[in-house]
Amino acid sequence: MSTTTAPRTRDARSLLTPVQFAGVAATVQRANPGMDAALTERIVLEALKFVATAAGRSSGRMAPSPVVDEGWHALILHTRVYADLTARLGGTFVHHIPQPPNPAHPQVPGILAYTQAAIRSAGFEVDEDLWRPGPRASAECQHVPACGDTECEANCESGPN
Repeated sequence: MSTTTAPRTRDARSLLTPVQFAGVAATVQRANPGMDAALTERIVLEALKFVATAAGRSSGRMAPSPVVDEGWHALILHTRVYADLTARLGGTFVHHIPQPPNPAHPQVPGILAYTQAAIRSAGFEVDEDLWRPGPRASAECQHVPACGDTECEANCESGPN
């Protein structure tokens, strides 16, 4: 008699120590006074899923939603944590390439759907409420799809870092 088991879902929280996670979450909260702590944690978790998935992919461009981008910004500000995380993930360093906000850009809905599918394929559950192309928290930029160094230099517009 054979049994089947459901695929195991990856735990994004395990990508950082509790102290590191709390530090990144605190950075999100400082940038968004009055934000609920539970929402802050959800944002950081989605940013971790995004980075883990993007670092592990060799093809296909990904981009965060405006809200998830808020968590990615906070993670990047913790440079040692971010560098260590991307090194442990064993993939490509996920560069941050900001552009002026443009939610009407025709690529945005498609790239967000692709990114969510990639995150699911990587074994994570997606918090769909945080992946809408709508309003952002406090971040004042939007990103071209995340891509590796060579591809970015060849195909992505680079704004101020």
